[in-house]
Amino acid sequence: MASTYDQYREDVAGRANVTDTPELIRYYRELEELGTGALWTVANKIEPWEPASPSVPIIWRYNDLRDRVMRALELVTPEQAGRRVVYLANPARQDVVAAVGWLYSGLQVMAPGECASSHRHSASALRFIMEGEGAFTNVDGHKMTLGRNDFVLTPNGTWHEHGVAEGGTPCIWQDGLDIPLMNALDANFYEVHPDLNQAVTYPVDDSTATWAGAGLRPAGQDWSKRYSPLFKYEWEPTYEALQRYARVTDGSPYDGVHMDYMNPLTGGAVMSTIGASIQMLRPGERTRAHREVGNFVYQCAKGSGYSIINGQRFDWQERDIFVVPSWMFHEHCNASESEDACLFSFHDLPVMRALGLYRQEALAENGGHQPIAV
Repeated sequence: MASTYDQYREDVAGRANVTDTPELIRYYRELEELGTGALWTVANKIEPWEPASPSVPIIWRYNDLRDRVMRALELVTPEQAGRRVVYLANPARQDVVAAVGWLYSGLQVMAPGECASSHRHSASALRFIMEGEGAFTNVDGHKMTLGRNDFVLTPNGTWHEHGVAEGGTPCIWQDGLDIPLMNALDANFYEVHPDLNQAVTYPVDDSTATWAGAGLRPAGQDWSKRYSPLFKYEWEPTYEALQRYARVTDGSPYDGVHMDYMNPLTGGAVMSTIGASIQMLRPGERTRAHREVGNFVYQCAKGSGYSIINGQRFDWQERDIFVVPSWMFHEHCNASESEDACLFSFHDLPVMRALGLYRQEALAENGGHQPIAV
């Protein structure tokens, strides 16, 4: 028999336990004419018992997308398009262009010799390089050369432009931004540089040379901005760090060998509204399921495997992108018995933590593993 509390929850699921009468219906219409309404008719809809994300889990397979992304090279120029990007649209989000939650993702492609115009915006942005040689970005005069699986910041308010050097190859990278969040807050601005392209005012790759020292901070250097002074996190040192950590830890039961990209000055997230992580699953490793208040965009950086999200299995391989909406159980598995697998992710946890909203919960049933829905 249901408890009094369970019965109460059932009664108010969607609306309070109030029976419509002709008099009440007339009352509701009167309120509507005044631009008002009765809270008890929508209480659980606008204040649910727990997060109920409008986004759904989905995977975008790189092998399906690559030819379409490359075709954009023939169809539009960077000058025509502004940014030559194929965006990823969550099929359940008709209200906004988003990959999941309030996070945007897209695949940008550029050809050798191209450079997009410099611009800045309120949205924070990142890049994760997928393929090609010769890519570069310039952030507030700091020019960086980019390679496969490098992770790059373009924090909000910074002038930035991207391109591919002459003699390079076509390059594709994932863009990640909090555009939907900025729009939801009515706070988004976009501005094109008055000279269209900005000057390079620092030595090339100076950000990495200055701030990527292992546990070292340049003496006398100061940085007062709200984001990381390290704009580029190179793949090789990142992968080496995962391997070293793997030798001395059992890892997280939910995420394997799991590390956060950090601001080297503060130890905190790389940007105020977007964080990023990298995790390694050892050969044959399968994590247990948990759920978190926060939205995640994953990209497979190495290997292959699968994830179970809210009872759905999604098989992934290198460069595939998938999402985990807020408060949905998820677990990961490395399908190989001989090679490790690595997942890059970006997320909105800095927002959740700053607002005191973050929480997580492990799946207690079935040994911590979800049954897969048929």
